[in-house]
Amino acid sequence: MFTINDILYEDNHLIVVNKHVGDLVQTDPDQTEAIEDQIKAMIKLRDHKPGAVYLGVVHRIDRPVSGAVIFAKTSKALVRLNEMIRAGQIRKTYWAITENRPSEEQGTLRHWIVRNARTNRSHAHLSPKRDGKEAILEYEVLGASTNYTLVEVDLKTGRHHQIRAQLSAVGCPIKGDLKYGSKRSNKDGGISLHSRRVAFKHPVRGDEVVITAPVPREDNLWRFFEDSIG
Repeated sequence: MFTINDILYEDNHLIVVNKHVGDLVQTDPDQTEAIEDQIKAMIKLRDHKPGAVYLGVVHRIDRPVSGAVIFAKTSKALVRLNEMIRAGQIRKTYWAITENRPSEEQGTLRHWIVRNARTNRSHAHLSPKRDGKEAILEYEVLGASTNYTLVEVDLKTGRHHQIRAQLSAVGCPIKGDLKYGSKRSNKDGGISLHSRRVAFKHPVRGDEVVITAPVPREDNLWRFFEDSIG
């Protein structure tokens, strides 16, 4: 559940929040309440807005994932941020806790992602496939515990379940991600993937904005990695 303490950045044009595991970014067909609705309600109450509150969803992260999500508070900001998304000008960095350590400490993964809408699962292939979309990410190993590895991922493309599918394809499923090969689920029902950082030029002012989202501190493993890596 979103609270005012989850706001990482806010001005007249945009708001960035730290999403909790299990929260929806945008209302789905079954009308489950989403962060989008909760932010609107918070702004309406806090700012004494008499009418409807405008809020645009710039991008989404999966329900079992935590971390930074950008929303636009004006239509001008939404149009410009959407253009930046399409042009790859919003840089997204994720932290993933994997069950195995990658064979190389850093590198680039390139696959072709084919989405199965029926199972809501993506498959990562090493060669081009019909209906496949090229997926590229760069990664670096940041640290390790006894059983798990912390991997930082810089997304170069934005495909369905891209990080989950690509890491699984190289033998490094994300902790808790049963759909992509993890051995066991997490207690909170989520997966250990966190939208750690977003960086972009402000859609109106033009200055550089870099926002880092703290990891879920109630999770001992996340807390260990954040405290040891910084």
